[in-house]
Amino acid sequence: MKISYNWLKDYVDTSLSPNELDDLLTFSGLEIEGVEKVETIKGGLEHVVIAQVLTCEPHPNSDHLHITTVDVGALEPLHIVCGAPNVAAGQKVVCAQIGTKIWTSDTEFYEIKKGKLRGEVSEGMLCAEDELQLGNSHDGIMVLPDDAPVGMPARDYFGVKDDYTLEVAITANRSDATSHIGVARDVVAVLNTRNGEHKAIKWPQVNEKLTVNQSANAAGTIKVKVEDQTLCPRYSGLTIKNVKVQESPDWLKDKLRTVGLRPINNIVDITNFVQMEVGQPLHAFDADKIEGKQITVKCLPQDTPFVTLDGVERKLDSRDLVICNDKEGMCIAGVFGGLKSGVTMETKDIFLESAYFNPVSIRKTSKRHGLKTDASFRYERGCDPNITIWALRRAAYLIGQLAGGEICGDIIDLYPKPIERAEVQINFRRVADLIGKEVPVDAIRTSLRSLDIEIVEEDSEGMLLRIPTCKVDVYRECDVVEEIMRIYGYNNVDFDERLNSCLAYGVKPNPQKIKNIASDYLTYNGFNEIMNNSLTKSSYYQDNPDFPAERCVEILNPLSKELNVMRQTLLYNGLECISYNMNHKIFDQKIYEFGRSYVKNPDEPDALSVTKRYIETQHLSFFMTGSVAGESWRGPRKAVDFFDAKAHLHNILHRLRIPIERLQTIPATEQYLSEGLAWQVRDNKKQLAVAGRVDRKLLQKMDCRQEVIYVDINWDHLLKLLPSKDVTFSEIPKFPEVRRDLALVLSNEVTFSQIETVAHATEKKLLRKVSLFDVYQGKGIADGYKSYAVSFILQDPDKTLTDKQIESVMAKLQKNLETQLGAKIRS
Repeated sequence: MKISYNWLKDYVDTSLSPNELDDLLTFSGLEIEGVEKVETIKGGLEHVVIAQVLTCEPHPNSDHLHITTVDVGALEPLHIVCGAPNVAAGQKVVCAQIGTKIWTSDTEFYEIKKGKLRGEVSEGMLCAEDELQLGNSHDGIMVLPDDAPVGMPARDYFGVKDDYTLEVAITANRSDATSHIGVARDVVAVLNTRNGEHKAIKWPQVNEKLTVNQSANAAGTIKVKVEDQTLCPRYSGLTIKNVKVQESPDWLKDKLRTVGLRPINNIVDITNFVQMEVGQPLHAFDADKIEGKQITVKCLPQDTPFVTLDGVERKLDSRDLVICNDKEGMCIAGVFGGLKSGVTMETKDIFLESAYFNPVSIRKTSKRHGLKTDASFRYERGCDPNITIWALRRAAYLIGQLAGGEICGDIIDLYPKPIERAEVQINFRRVADLIGKEVPVDAIRTSLRSLDIEIVEEDSEGMLLRIPTCKVDVYRECDVVEEIMRIYGYNNVDFDERLNSCLAYGVKPNPQKIKNIASDYLTYNGFNEIMNNSLTKSSYYQDNPDFPAERCVEILNPLSKELNVMRQTLLYNGLECISYNMNHKIFDQKIYEFGRSYVKNPDEPDALSVTKRYIETQHLSFFMTGSVAGESWRGPRKAVDFFDAKAHLHNILHRLRIPIERLQTIPATEQYLSEGLAWQVRDNKKQLAVAGRVDRKLLQKMDCRQEVIYVDINWDHLLKLLPSKDVTFSEIPKFPEVRRDLALVLSNEVTFSQIETVAHATEKKLLRKVSLFDVYQGKGIADGYKSYAVSFILQDPDKTLTDKQIESVMAKLQKNLETQLGAKIRS
C-alpha cells in the first residue's frame, strides 16, 4: 500500500524527512518496503515545454498529417510532423522534445526520438491531454491560452509537485493502518511516547449537519433492505440529488495519482480519496439506475451471470454477497462494482454506500473470482464498523464542495447489533514480564491514549481499557502489550548478556540423521530429490480402490479445484513430476521424495481432537523409469526393472541396520501396481514397504509414456524397527565359514524370499547367509515347477564346524524346506 508523504502531513504536524519517517514506522511495527520520489504527474513532464506553432502546412504524402515549425524558446524552431486535426498556426501548445518519456501506464513508456514520418523530419511531438496525463481528452492537441509563455517548462506551467511515497507492507493483523490517518495515528503515538511531544491527529472537515435515521425507508431516499445481517452487519447510505459530475480539481487528481490511483470523475475520485484517507471503502451508485428505488443486500442463486466494471461476465457463487436493485445485481459487495450502475458524466443523482461486510465472506468471494481490489484489501482485513457514518459525512462534505447537489433526507443506517469496543484488563506486572523491562506508566498511558485506546479505570496494579473497533486484532492483554511495545520501541529493551542453558538428551536413533543417511544413499546412486505440495486434486481419488475418496482430508477454503484435498499418497505427485520431465525430453529418471500423507481416521470420524480425527504418516517414495545408465559405446542401454528398485530398498534397510529376517515378503495387493511385492513386519503384520511396476492404465492417465517402477516406504514404521544400540566393533571371525549348495525343485508360486524365511527360522545361530545363484526351467523339470540353486553359508564364531554339525544343519534345512514349501532335492 502506498502512503503519500505530503498527504500524510495533512493529518500530523511533523518535520521528519521521508527517510526518518521510514525508520520511525519500521521500528513501530509497520514495515516500509521502500521510499520513492514521485511527481504528481508521472515523469514530471521532463523535456516538455510550452511552445507556439509558427507555420502549419499539409503533408505532401499524407491526407491527415501536417508539417509544422514550432517555437520552443530555442535559437531555432523545431520541425514537427503532427497528425492532430485541430493543429493550426499561431496556437500555444505543449511540445514534447526529443528525450521525453510518454508514460502509457505506471510501468510502460515510449521515448520521443528524432525520426521521419512519410519522408519528412520530425523533432518532437505536440501532445494531447491524455498523453501527458493532464486530462482524458484525445480529440486533438492541447491548445493553451494566448498568454502562455513560450519556452516555459511545462512542469512549472502546470504546477507539477514533488512528493515521496512510502510502500507499506500491511500484514493481516494491521487493518487499522490501511489509510493515511491510520499511519498518522502511529506516527503521533511514537512521537508523543518517545519524544515527549503533545501531538494529535488533525481530523479533516465533515458535514456535521447530517442526521442519522435508522429506518430503511426514510422519506425521499433510496430504500434499503439487508437480508443477511451476518454477512452485512452494518449498511449505511445517503442519497444526493442534482450533483454535477465533472473532472476533479488538480489537488484531488494529484493526490490520487501519487498513490497510484487513476482519476475518473469527481464523485468516484472522492470515494477513492476517503478510502485512502480513513480506510473505509465507499461506493457510489447512479440513483436513476437503481430499479424500484430500493437496494437489497443479499446472495443471488448459484451461477447467476454478472458483468463487472471491467466488462467481464462472471458467474456468481450462491455465497457471494451482492448489492441488488429490484431486478438484478449492481455490485459484488465489498469487492467490485457492476458495469451498469456506476457513476458517469451523465449521472444527476447518486446513492453513496458506506458499509461493513463480514471479512471472511469478502475474502472468499475475492479469491473465488480472482478479484483483488483496494476495497477487498481493506474489507477482508476487517474495517472499522463504527466509522461508516463519519466516512459518509466526509464524502458528503467533499461532494458539496466539488459537485454541488442537494442531500436528500437523512443518512440511512441499518445497524441492528452494534459492535461494541472490547474491554481488556492489563496488569503492570505482567506487562513488564512479557516485555522483559519495566516500562514507565506514563509512557504506557501516553502510547495507549495516542492510539485512541480509552483508559476506563486505572490503579496502582493495572488498567481497564476500551479498545477502538478499528483494531480488530487487539482483544487480549498480550495484544495490548504488543501495541505498547511497538510504540515504546523494541530497540529500547535491554538484552541480558547472561547465557543460560540446560542439558538435553535427544531421541536415539536421531530421526533426522536416519533420514539423511537414506537421502545420501539415494543421491549417491543417481537419484534426484523432489518436493511436492501436500495439496492435490480430489479427482485422483474418485473411484479409487486403493485410496478411497471418503478418506480424503478436504480443504475448507481451497484455492482451486487442483488443490482441494490433502494427498493420501506420494504416488500421484511423483508421476506428475515424471510426466513433466518426459514432456521436456528427460526420459531417464530416478527421483525420490520424503513427504507426508493425510487421511481421515475411520475409527474416530467425529473425534474432537485433530490428532485422533486424522492420520498423518511420513513416507519415503522413489521412482525409476527409463534406462539404468545413459548411452554408451560399450553396450546397449539397459532398462530399469523391478529388481533394481528392490536392490535399492534392501540396501537402504541394510544401511539402516534393519534385519531382513524381521520382514516377510508377500505379493502386493495394491491395484495401482500391475505386479509387485510388499514387505510386512513379522511381529505385527504392519506393511513397511511396497514396490512394483505402476499399472499401465494409471500411467496413461498421468501421461507417462514408459514403464515406471515405484517403491513406497512407511517411514514411521521403519523408525520403529531401528536398533537402539550403536554399532560396535567386533573382530573378523577366526574360524572358517562353510558353504553348502542345494538344488531345489519348487512350484512356480514359491519365491526365493520364502526360502530365505524358512532357512533363517530353521537355523538362527550358525546360518549367516542364503543366496540364489541359479534358476532353471526346461528339460527334466515338470510344467509348473522350477529349479532353484541355493547356497547356504554356515559359520561358528567360536570354533571350527565339524562335518557332523554341518550335516545336522543341512538335514534340518532340507526337511523344513520339503515340509513347508514342498521342495524336492533335484537329482
